[in-house]
Amino acid sequence: MLDRTDRHFRYLVRLITRQTRLYTEMVVDQSILLGNRPRLLDFNPQEHPVALQLAGSLPHRLAAAAQIGEEWGYDEINLNLGCPSERVQGGGFGACLMLEPDRVVECMAAIRQAVRIPVTAKHRLGVDEVESYPYVARFVEKLAGVGIEVFIVHARKAHLKGLSPAENRTIPPLRYEWVYRLKQDFPQLTIVLNGGVRTLDEAQGHLAHVDGVMLGRAVYDDPFVLEQADQKLFGLAHATTRLAVAWAMLSYAKAQIELGTPLWAIARHMLNMFKGQPGGRSWRRVLSERAPRPGAGIEVLQAALEQVGPQTPVSLSTFASD
Repeated sequence: MLDRTDRHFRYLVRLITRQTRLYTEMVVDQSILLGNRPRLLDFNPQEHPVALQLAGSLPHRLAAAAQIGEEWGYDEINLNLGCPSERVQGGGFGACLMLEPDRVVECMAAIRQAVRIPVTAKHRLGVDEVESYPYVARFVEKLAGVGIEVFIVHARKAHLKGLSPAENRTIPPLRYEWVYRLKQDFPQLTIVLNGGVRTLDEAQGHLAHVDGVMLGRAVYDDPFVLEQADQKLFGLAHATTRLAVAWAMLSYAKAQIELGTPLWAIARHMLNMFKGQPGGRSWRRVLSERAPRPGAGIEVLQAALEQVGPQTPVSLSTFASD
């Protein structure tokens, strides 16, 4: 989800669902240590609960970056052990680290010792020819041995050569039964299933076997996949509409533009808000054609709103504790 789950998209999702846990893009530890931390780490307080997903392979760097993330206010530190891209491999982190379980143990132990907030792992079932249930079970067992209690398991192996990141999300077969078995064999751990889940109904089906489900691309393709998540999964009365969220995002964009944020940085995440709805294609066309222009302002969002609904603002209930 690189270049997708940034702070603007997470804010949009949080308007739709208050209770689901949000994850940042994968952020390389060295970028945090040496780069522009506000640009990399700032988030809106309404995003809680929100996890910082790190990438790296050196225990001391990961520990230092995790400490900064905790100080920044994140609720969880997650180590990415599943990204198969060549760029990530070149840095020695992501899915290729599954071939070095002892190094991963050192990294996770260092992070856990550095922070007080939960530390979690996101990984694949295997890499290239190293793929078997005993292997992934042993991998989980090793990390559990240093106190890791939450595992987000992409139910596919990763191909480090020959497949693009997109192909790695579709070509290796899904083995949901292996993830279910992890929960059976490690009942004391929290096992979260990831990979290929497109709807809330599918997620609910998996929840009969595991503790949680992570959705990624499906939510970016249509954020309203999560429209009923709070009601169905958490028993909350919170509900909203596409129009109400669009108007709330207009107010958000206005404030962000005043701070110097280009409209396109926000609007690009809003393209699919009315996917499959009356006026949805016109909404997308207005945003995609006009929002990238230099100096574009909220008048572009107002013009897009004219394509999908009444021009009287539709209010969204304020963020409040239920």
